[in-house]
Amino acid sequence: MFLDVLLRRNPAFIEAVIELHQQGRIPANSYVLDLDAIESNASLFRKEAERLGMATFAMTKQVGRHSGFCQAVMRGGIRQAVAVDMQCAIACERAGMEIGHLGHLVQVPRHEAGKAAGLRPEYWTVFSEGKAGEAAAAASRAGHEQKLMARIQSEGDIFYFGHEGGFAADAIVATADAIDATAGAVFAGITTFPALLFDPDTGQVAPTPNLATLSAAADALRSAGRDGIEINAPGTTSSAVLGALADAGATQCEPGNGLHGTTPLHAVKDLPEVPAVLYLSEVSHLHHGRAFCFGGGLYIDPVFPDYDLQAIVSRESTSTRTALARVEIPPPSAIDYYGLIDQSDCPRVREGDSVVFGFRGQAFVTRANVVGVSGVSTGRPEAGAVENGFGDPVAWH
Repeated sequence: MFLDVLLRRNPAFIEAVIELHQQGRIPANSYVLDLDAIESNASLFRKEAERLGMATFAMTKQVGRHSGFCQAVMRGGIRQAVAVDMQCAIACERAGMEIGHLGHLVQVPRHEAGKAAGLRPEYWTVFSEGKAGEAAAAASRAGHEQKLMARIQSEGDIFYFGHEGGFAADAIVATADAIDATAGAVFAGITTFPALLFDPDTGQVAPTPNLATLSAAADALRSAGRDGIEINAPGTTSSAVLGALADAGATQCEPGNGLHGTTPLHAVKDLPEVPAVLYLSEVSHLHHGRAFCFGGGLYIDPVFPDYDLQAIVSRESTSTRTALARVEIPPPSAIDYYGLIDQSDCPRVREGDSVVFGFRGQAFVTRANVVGVSGVSTGRPEAGAVENGFGDPVAWH
């Protein structure tokens, strides 16, 4: 699905990746990033957010916390990251990013609170009084006061399975008072996830009940005399939805897939962000009418219903649709050692051919490499660092 957008809007990126792969500059089983496009996307996103008075924290998990991605985003003017977990925070800090938000999707483990405090996150989200106490105590030991965000929830709110948790929204004033009374902490605001979701039936992004919960809680806090409350409302974030978030009172946004043009809305509409990520494989061998390509990152984010999967299969640098072939990949219950390409679509396929997919990235849940490519926009592409899903260098040559 996202391959179609890549073919239309960034064909030079596809051609550059095939050329670099055939030169032995990029390994198979790699999420590859167009760093020029990412820098441009980050710049336009930051400008729109600033126009609306919103702070921007970049989510890096989808591209494996790659150092080149972090640096491209910073060149685009976004200097702070939202970390999905402690590993993410450490990788982003190592790449030079400030930690703007920590603890939201994954709470900080008890014995890692000291390390977290040492990273000096601007905001730290907690789900409970116990976690608030741990964060406050760690900040006190580190010699500073920590701004804490309260994850809130109300009856009828929507959470992905396994993401549940948070303070009762109707008790937010008491929660804020309790956090302020804790040495080492100050109440800063409220958050939820997801605040927006894509509706495949309408092809639009719509608010979830969680966004109304945020608004009601913010009203309660203002009625109690609390001004300047931060409202963090992530979910399906592209520049096209920032106006709706600002109208709902959000003061913070956290683009992830939006920075490389792969939110669900990007698949059905041409938005300002240019698609800037693909998944690269290679034909391993042929068997009984199928060409097998290497796996490791054959992960389709289940944001859409099942669809026919295709890839470009070629040894020549190309972005023509005649190079498309149907591909079957193992179900989530199996290990993706290989993908299976229908040879009837590409009878001249050879071992060693490049295979290009257009996945919506979640590189951190795979065993794929992540590689940045610069110079696509100038016609002089160069492959950069090869890293794993934790932003660590990979020695592959």
